[in-house]
Amino acid sequence: MGFYNSMYIKLPKTFVSSFKQKPMNKSNFHCSGATVTRSYENKPDNKIHRLLLIIGCVIAFIEIICIIFFWIKTRKSPVSADQRYSPAVTPFRKFTYRELKKASCNFRDEIGRGGASVVYKGRLADNRVAAIKKLKSMANKQNETEFQAEISTTGRLNHMNLIETWGYCAEGPHRLIVYEYMENGSLAEKLRNGNLDWDIIFDIVKGTAKGLAYLHEECLEWVLHCDVKPHNILLDGDYNPKVGDFGLSKLLDRGDIMKSRFSTIRGTRGYMAPEWVFKLPITSKVDVYSYGVVVLEMITGRGPGGNKQRADHEDGDPNLGVVEWVRDRVRDGDESGSESWVEDVVDGLIGGEFDREMMENLVRIALQCVEDDMEVRPTMSWVVNRLLHSDRIYN
Repeated sequence: MGFYNSMYIKLPKTFVSSFKQKPMNKSNFHCSGATVTRSYENKPDNKIHRLLLIIGCVIAFIEIICIIFFWIKTRKSPVSADQRYSPAVTPFRKFTYRELKKASCNFRDEIGRGGASVVYKGRLADNRVAAIKKLKSMANKQNETEFQAEISTTGRLNHMNLIETWGYCAEGPHRLIVYEYMENGSLAEKLRNGNLDWDIIFDIVKGTAKGLAYLHEECLEWVLHCDVKPHNILLDGDYNPKVGDFGLSKLLDRGDIMKSRFSTIRGTRGYMAPEWVFKLPITSKVDVYSYGVVVLEMITGRGPGGNKQRADHEDGDPNLGVVEWVRDRVRDGDESGSESWVEDVVDGLIGGEFDREMMENLVRIALQCVEDDMEVRPTMSWVVNRLLHSDRIYN
């Protein structure tokens, strides 16, 4: 029979030998025994992340507190930007507060004290022994002014009879000045204890005069100390005098007397010239007056107010200051023609011998320095010249 179309015949699969059934229940992909591990399948360690987050927050909080504290401290500081910059132009070394605290063993050894400062003995890193002056409070504008005046003034000075400044500290509220250490302390201590003889006193008188003459006539600018007194005359190991403490000093242009008026009185009662009281122009003659009082104090052993400096002294007239007390005795001696007034005014408790002519010369120089009229007072260079010669003022 003829049939030319396609025909499909269904037969049992077992009748066909070439048929091989592929399993349909298995995947066509065959994987080896190796297992692919994906990192994102592992869950992160939340404890470590949480600890790092806490540490970061604590550090950030501490930094914020420090920034706020520093901002508050600097805002409260009474020192302006110009004031902080001023000491930087001086030739001194700028110390850190930590350095000076270590050098002074935490400010342990006190060697002096004033109304606005305390002085400590210290040893610097280079083994130099120093006197470290620490101002008490910078909240007081006057203390900051004195600090600025002393640093700016001593940076211009260089003389064997002026204290040498080595450096300063102006860090935050701290204000300190570092000086050379003076082994024998101040003249005031020696006069109070009676540890000087006449040879040393004469040397102190001459050395102090030389230091003041340098300030008045040899510096490029006119320097007034404004607080000459025994406490500010320091003695080294050989009793050489050095004028120190320039906190009240003033720099002025030479010859410009119209600018020499001060808004406030400067100095220590008993050593101050009359110009301060009567508000007259202030010149170098105010230091000359103070110097004269100091010399009379050394000669007589009496304080500027007339009181005795030591308890073993004989009582004098408490109503007369040392200037008036000496003037009365010199005047009485000149009127009577007696020369015994020299022995009367000289402190008999000071050891050693003195030349009578030299002592009379010294007393008369000191009295001329303390004249009420500043025009009559001599200059310090004139005083030095007279002290270096044995001629008497009055022939």
